[in-house]
Amino acid sequence: MNVLVWLKRDLRLADHPALTLAAGMGAVLPVYIIEPELWFGPDASARQWEFVAESLASLRAEMAAAGLTLALRTGDAVEVLSRLCLRHAISRIVSHEETGNAWSHARDRRVAQWARGAGIDRVELPQSGVIRQLARRDTWRARREDFMAAPALPLPQGLRPVDGVEAGLLPTARALRLPEDRCPHRQRGGREEGLRLLDSFLTLRGEPYRTAMSSPLSGERACSRLSPHLAFGTLSLRETVQATAARQAARPGGQWPGALTGFQHRLLWRDQSIQTLEDQPGLETACQLRAAESLRARLPDAGRLAAWEAGETGLPFLDASLRYLRATGWLNFRMRAMVMATASHYLGLDWRATGPILARLFTDYEPGIHWPQVQLHAGVVATHLPRLCNPVRLGMAQDPTGVFTRRWLPELAPVPDACLQEPWKWPGFQSLAGRRYPEPVVDPQAAQKAARAAIWSLRRMAGRGEEAAATAPRPPRRAAARKPSAQMSFDL
Repeated sequence: MNVLVWLKRDLRLADHPALTLAAGMGAVLPVYIIEPELWFGPDASARQWEFVAESLASLRAEMAAAGLTLALRTGDAVEVLSRLCLRHAISRIVSHEETGNAWSHARDRRVAQWARGAGIDRVELPQSGVIRQLARRDTWRARREDFMAAPALPLPQGLRPVDGVEAGLLPTARALRLPEDRCPHRQRGGREEGLRLLDSFLTLRGEPYRTAMSSPLSGERACSRLSPHLAFGTLSLRETVQATAARQAARPGGQWPGALTGFQHRLLWRDQSIQTLEDQPGLETACQLRAAESLRARLPDAGRLAAWEAGETGLPFLDASLRYLRATGWLNFRMRAMVMATASHYLGLDWRATGPILARLFTDYEPGIHWPQVQLHAGVVATHLPRLCNPVRLGMAQDPTGVFTRRWLPELAPVPDACLQEPWKWPGFQSLAGRRYPEPVVDPQAAQKAARAAIWSLRRMAGRGEEAAATAPRPPRRAAARKPSAQMSFDL
């Protein structure tokens, strides 16, 4: 039997349940489909594709060493799979379950319909602790822990390739006609890079994790930086959990016990958040708290939205964080929460306008993390009161010396430290205003007061007990909801 393994967000050979299953069935044809419609979507970007392309190049070399040809094809999934199945006598397709965006869900349903009509057996397997058709949410934690405790799967031995397979081309972002996306400090893709980061985090960088992760100054090094590798599957979550557990078992001293325990909690929260979107796919487009649909105008203020996206709001710590994100594709968890919460509560921007922008900027974009967290910090979920994240106070607390702010806002060089987060209070501000650095688009204190009043008015009107049971519309594939975690924390 010839078996096709359809790769998506699982770009590795190790601990790959779909590949292991296929290897026991017959000759294997691994395929990755480059879908232009997916990459032209509002939440996709060239920086993400470039990470994926590097990972595919690395995976292609690994597969060649194992005797397999990784087939790369560009086009619609149904058309590509249909051609491959006919040409190579494929009777079974094996892949991992994917909790993706609405587009990928619709594509998977089209593929399933085609496979039934074509008589192709289609098998989907979990690759993490996310459970499809979860009937009882009180069983989720135990089932997730069972999956993580099972031995990570080694590379199957004696892999047999399907004969006569052409490798196909790996296009550049330019060849795909993706919009230019300059990200000079983007993380590089590929399993080797992911393993290097995992090792350095668990043995060197991670000791101050719990205390250093909140600051943009120290978080860049102290955080694991594994999030894009987990998002696109160059590392499996299970091997990451087990590597961390092995390090815990070695009983390291210093701050390590707390750091490793905290990291394990975040790996757990990662699955928990993705389970939220698995259960409630409507979270990508509709407020979980139904009454919150009236909280902000669906058509945002274009000037404020453009200023926020460009990092030119006149609120220095917010602007520095957004410029840093544009240049690196990454932010630590507290800054992620701040840029989203400030856009929503201070600038009054609807999350459906800002969420796609952040999705494109994050190299580690994972829909099952992104959309529940976007809603959480926009204050439109039924399960948590939002944190308003005052950008001025947060800048003073997390960047007390101004090093981070000044690095990304060089136009503020003349401003003294005492006024750096509120430069409009500096007597010399008029020498900057309108020419080198803008005046704030909102008064922070007045905006915070208005946001707090709007939120409490909404909660009183909705009735939290009644609204906690009301969730966004659900397509038929998914079941019971879990509440999202309290922080936009999955930068890891």
